[in-house]
Formats: sequence, C-alpha cells, structure tokens
Amino acid sequence: MKKVQKIQVSVGSVEDALDRFEHAWRQAEKGGVRAAQVRLTFESLPALLKNLTPARWTLLEQLKRDGPLSINELARRLARHYKNVHTDVTRLVELGLIELRDDQRVEVVWDIVAAEMRLAA
Repeated sequence: MKKVQKIQVSVGSVEDALDRFEHAWRQAEKGGVRAAQVRLTFESLPALLKNLTPARWTLLEQLKRDGPLSINELARRLARHYKNVHTDVTRLVELGLIELRDDQRVEVVWDIVAAEMRLAA
C-alpha cells in the first residue's frame, strides 16, 4: 500500500520554525522517534496567497488528477497561455509543491496539502 505523502503549509515566523527544529532535536536526543514532516512556511498570509493563487491551486489539482504532464500539455488542459503556466510551474517547483522529472514533465507528489494559519494573539 502506497504511503500518503503530505506537506504542511503554514504561516509563521523563523522563530516558530527554529522552535520546531529544537523540539525535534531534543526528541531525537532522548531517543524518541518522530515521523518526518515536510513543511512550507510563509512569513505572512499575503505571502502565502501571493504564492498559492487560485490559478496555481487549479494547476496542482489538474496535475494530481492527470499525472505527470509537459508544461505545454498542462497549459492546453487548463486552457491557459503557456507562458503563464510556465511561470506558475517554475514557482511551484521552487516551493517544492511540484517536481520536474528527468523527462521534463511535471508532477505533484503530494496527496495532501494541509494548511494551518493561526490568528495572532
């Protein structure tokens, strides 16, 4: 059975990330085993929304549904201009939300993109 691949997307500070790292380090020192987590953290909600636009979310859904595609084929299926899809794919690869394969097709390796946003106290 295939393991579900999950990425956690959140809004937080560098201090939050360092706190999570320190906690994991201390757990490991005590011999505790913790499942690996993959996280993508943005410094603010506007930054998250700038990077995960509705068009990019639709692109992720299309790729997950259809499997690996060339950028040209993805643009065709989305009925979008190649240049815009290429720009979106480039950014999503940089963020680690999609992967560029050796055959130049792109794919979503995640089964779940879980978002967490806390209100500032």
